[in-house]
Amino acid sequence: MPSFSNKCQKNKIQGTVVLMFKNDLHLNIHHAGISGALRGLLNTIFRHAVDDLTALFHKQVSLSLVSATKSDENGNGKIGKESYLENHLPTFPTLGARQKAFNIHFEYDADFGIPGAFYVRNHKHTEFFLVSLTLEDIPNHGTIHFICNSWVYNYKNYKKDRIFFTNNVFLPNKTPASLVKYREEELENLRGDGTGERKEYERIYDYDVYNDLGNPDRGEEYCRPILGGSSTYPYPRRVRTGRKHTGDKDLKSETPAEETYVPRDENFGLLKSSNFLIYKIKSLGQNLLPLLESLISHHEFHSFEEVRQLYEGGIKLPTNMLSKIAHLPALKEILRTDGENVLKFPPPQATKVSKSAWMTDEEFAREMLAGVNPCVIRRLREFPPQSTLDATIYGDQNSEVSKQELEINLDGLTVEEALNANRLFILDYHDTFMPYLERINKIAKAYATRTFLFLMDDGKLKPLAIELSLPRPSEDQHGAVSKVILPALEGVESTIWLLAKAHVIVNDSCYHQLISHWLNTHAVIEPFSIATNRHLSVLHPINKLLHPHYRDTININGLARHGLINAGGIIEKSFLPGPNSVEMSSAVYKNWVFTDQALPADLVKRGLAIEDPSSPYGLNLVIKDYPYAVDGLEIWDAIKTWVQDYVSLYYASDEAVQKDSELQAWWKEAVERGHEDLKDKPWWPKMQSIQELIQCCSIIIWTASALHAAVNFGQYPYGGYILNRPTLSRKLIPEKGTEEYDEMVKNPQKAYLGTITPKYKTLVDLSVIEILSRHASDEVYLGQRDNPNWTSDSRALKVFKKFGSKLAEIEGKIHERNKDSSLSNRVGPVELPYTLLAPSSTEGLTFRGIPNSISI
Repeated sequence: MPSFSNKCQKNKIQGTVVLMFKNDLHLNIHHAGISGALRGLLNTIFRHAVDDLTALFHKQVSLSLVSATKSDENGNGKIGKESYLENHLPTFPTLGARQKAFNIHFEYDADFGIPGAFYVRNHKHTEFFLVSLTLEDIPNHGTIHFICNSWVYNYKNYKKDRIFFTNNVFLPNKTPASLVKYREEELENLRGDGTGERKEYERIYDYDVYNDLGNPDRGEEYCRPILGGSSTYPYPRRVRTGRKHTGDKDLKSETPAEETYVPRDENFGLLKSSNFLIYKIKSLGQNLLPLLESLISHHEFHSFEEVRQLYEGGIKLPTNMLSKIAHLPALKEILRTDGENVLKFPPPQATKVSKSAWMTDEEFAREMLAGVNPCVIRRLREFPPQSTLDATIYGDQNSEVSKQELEINLDGLTVEEALNANRLFILDYHDTFMPYLERINKIAKAYATRTFLFLMDDGKLKPLAIELSLPRPSEDQHGAVSKVILPALEGVESTIWLLAKAHVIVNDSCYHQLISHWLNTHAVIEPFSIATNRHLSVLHPINKLLHPHYRDTININGLARHGLINAGGIIEKSFLPGPNSVEMSSAVYKNWVFTDQALPADLVKRGLAIEDPSSPYGLNLVIKDYPYAVDGLEIWDAIKTWVQDYVSLYYASDEAVQKDSELQAWWKEAVERGHEDLKDKPWWPKMQSIQELIQCCSIIIWTASALHAAVNFGQYPYGGYILNRPTLSRKLIPEKGTEEYDEMVKNPQKAYLGTITPKYKTLVDLSVIEILSRHASDEVYLGQRDNPNWTSDSRALKVFKKFGSKLAEIEGKIHERNKDSSLSNRVGPVELPYTLLAPSSTEGLTFRGIPNSISI
């Protein structure tokens, strides 16, 4: 027997177990509407209970080591004797909030070999969160780390005991023979058998269609189409819950539930502050919306100044409402009430310097390049623009804008000359909205819009015209009825121009929220997360690469289906498409292309870049001062380089990729089940080469991190000022000779406010997007990991450190570019420097920071 250090007892291996207790009592207190005194008393009782629990806990949790190098008679790794937690270590260093450490010792002899896994049994009725196990001074080996981060329930809940593996990595065919069975069994556990209703304690990842958005049993107005599983409504898949279907009205819709199942390790309770942000959204939907409706005595803003009072004075509370809030303590933080005023929102960054800069044409155009939705504008390649809608169904939907109308503001150029010089651009929402306008305009009043822009010599974009289109009346032929609005600086024409811009921004706001944000990041990533958990073992290097980029995504998506995008949810209440909202994103998903999600491919497809192998990143930007693209290409290149460096550590040839059984099963299922409705598209990579693996992983990481950051964390800084980014339009532009036209002439502000989002829905919008735009205190950003021991491979740690250094360098460049006065699009009239793709951030509303994952 080799000699042991002083950290090991004779024939013993010493370990340290770190875990967190389930804070049941605290959760109940937090949710309950009880007095502060009683809450304080219960919290005191709870703290004493936790102390007692800590003292007894070690007697009820056991661990058994599994050898990675020595096998039993069946060829499987030897399983050691069961050991129990010992004394609590109250002064253990580097523990996170609420974490507790315990000693444990395992019997050991030379015939056991090197531990590669361990089983854990929880003999208590209450679950706990297992953070890690560290084994010290393993003879002839040293320290071994097990990164767990998993809820562990009473062992009787599991068909097989819970197993955890070391932070080593092995391709399937290089797995130590003694661990092969355990590796395969754990993946089988995570896949489940596809039957039954999921239970809270389960960790099963399976697929289902979006059949849980509607609630037919509540009435026809709550019916929604099933998204996914048909060519009519294709959609990415979500995690299967197995809940029962609704009654006789719709046998395919899933019965809504108070809590939506997500695999247990996807939901941290309130252990993570990001989950507290999620909890706040849930409280908002369940409690705040009814309260807001009763708070608002009138539903219209009467002036721009009244809108600004939301940030300067808040809303005066009626006396009878004070007691209601007092009994809903969970709302106090959201409402920020001082007992008199409520909902005093923080000033949006876009208004901190100037209260009127949002109205300028320069800012209107600049936000297409550096705002919250900078990934839709495209270069105009033909004139007039042609619709892609089926003419046999929709008639002629091509643009009716004339060359003469554009050439008024083309600085002496013809349309042909501007096209040939790559100086004409368009923000085109016509084909997205036109098929839904008849339905939308039964509950609102909106146009399908096209906005034409010109790239000036100074690098700024200048709006040329806005085309507003409506469907022809049903008794007429199919097609569009369009009007063209030209820029104006004074008189009634300037008011009409401002209203036309508002209609464009309403289109943009809704497309942003439903497609650029929800569909193109949240929804499309979930299937990859499901497939990764089902087919890539935690021992697989690609699991180690991708897993941080799925953190909290399934959880936040479940919440979204429960209260944000569901029938009657917050999005339907406050955004233009109403009950058509998610269905519209399904129509766009039909044309979603995975490979186009790579930023260089996206820029080329939109005509914002031209391929050039001799240039950095292999392309040239058509608009040199395009903040999202300039910063984004640097981040994209850093991600791809990191992925390439990492992948090259484990795959020496294309053949190694082809023979990786877990990798092939992962990709096949992600395509054929996760994105089943598009599985036959020819553009899917075949996963037959190292380069395809690098491409796919880079796209997944970019989408989950940088793309989501770019379209999410600017929501409140720009959209928090509803005048700048309205989400709803309620009136069409008045026609000359009507009473509405005369009123518009008399009071332009009232006409604008009467067109856009009303007061109550503004408060709903602002309450939601403020939460969505905040960073949690424990957020993990791109280039960071939540545990320094995430892998035992020193080579991987080295290239990851290189990645972090590159991101820090990029952040410095972004800071310097924002100080360059020649780059006008980076700051603009609102004087808000573009920092959404600066990698790091602090907690809160910062307008910067790239989290690893879609965690809010």
